[in-house]
Amino acid sequence: MSTWTNWAGNVTTTPALIAHPASTDEVVRLVTTHPRLKAVGAGHSFTPIAATEATLLRLDRMNRVLTADTTSGLVRVQAGISLHDLNRRLDALGLALPNLGDVDPQSVAGATSTGTHGTGARLFGIAKAVAGLQLVTAAGEVLEIGPDHELFDAARVGLGALGIVTEVTLQCVPAFLLHAREEPMALSEVLTGLDDLVDGNDHFEFYFFPHTDKALTKRNNRVPEGTEPSPLPRWRHLLDDELLSNTLYEQVQRVGTKRPALIPRINAVSGSLLGAREYTDASHEVFISPRRVRFRESEFALPRAAAADVIREMQRWYASADEHVSFPVEVRFTAADDIWLSTGHERDNVYIAVHQFHRTDPARYFAAMQDIFTAHEGRPHWGKMHTLGADYFRTVYPRFDDFVAVRDKLDPERKLTNDYLDQVLGS
Repeated sequence: MSTWTNWAGNVTTTPALIAHPASTDEVVRLVTTHPRLKAVGAGHSFTPIAATEATLLRLDRMNRVLTADTTSGLVRVQAGISLHDLNRRLDALGLALPNLGDVDPQSVAGATSTGTHGTGARLFGIAKAVAGLQLVTAAGEVLEIGPDHELFDAARVGLGALGIVTEVTLQCVPAFLLHAREEPMALSEVLTGLDDLVDGNDHFEFYFFPHTDKALTKRNNRVPEGTEPSPLPRWRHLLDDELLSNTLYEQVQRVGTKRPALIPRINAVSGSLLGAREYTDASHEVFISPRRVRFRESEFALPRAAAADVIREMQRWYASADEHVSFPVEVRFTAADDIWLSTGHERDNVYIAVHQFHRTDPARYFAAMQDIFTAHEGRPHWGKMHTLGADYFRTVYPRFDDFVAVRDKLDPERKLTNDYLDQVLGS
């Protein structure tokens, strides 16, 4: 037996077998010959959504671009290709995904199935770019699910509960450049002008540092056609993104773990180290940042109008709780979509993500934040830590029971389930 561990190191499981299929036919063979299975992509979820003690299908060999139409922008890929590799393949074709998160090791199927998103008040999570997908059901049937299929709105964010996604067709856009403007601001100033910042930029996000009034803002906007790229100088990238944000920050987190009383002062310094900068580069080069400091994460989608009130509640908790939080809080925004279990279903959202260094127990902090978020109808990211179950999700997802009914139809014997899916969907 081999042990499998996710990226964050907080989920470890020992499957009876780890298989590495390279094609849909191989997935069908495995599904029809094994009594219970789970598929996993890059293991970048913080939840045990892919954990199993039965047969684990690692999709890392399913990493090919199958077809690409540069006129329509439709690109079909195998489900295990990483966003990192896909972004570069698309760029070579003169194409891009319309929106991305801030890291790219995830597999395409893993990212879409858990509702991974970026930021942009008029834009959506990555699953909204899915124009079709191929699904191997628990019975071994291969379904081709497109926009006219009755399962389309259920399957795009399917949590691995409806079948194993083997191929994905993505609606891409012509490659584009983004002008990035990053600068520190007082958190109080950000909250005062929040609507203008969100609506006045194609992509806006910010980080704020607990126990301080310090924030770092990011405004990314498309540039006119014909604009020449002006990427960060290599020395600036190495200084800001490698030395300060990764190498030095790892050491800072270790100090905070050993001496928690220093964390407020550490956060004040951390919030002041990165200065303002501007550059113009390919969209994926602007969206994606290196993240090598290990952490645990919980993230909730909340109604956008609640953003400032929720953050002020968080600030009050930081001020009164006997706990120090060393990692910044990430805040992003997206538009409403029509996918049944997307956190953006029929609602414009603010996403608030809280983190703790991997050597620090996040349980009390995350529980307190979850209480704040659920009081505002928060929906947790399916791949990030929470303790909520099906009874709660039924109250915040209008199509929840419809999704469960599809699961009952496609996997009545729960061949593709695990403890996490039983928790969030019911057994």
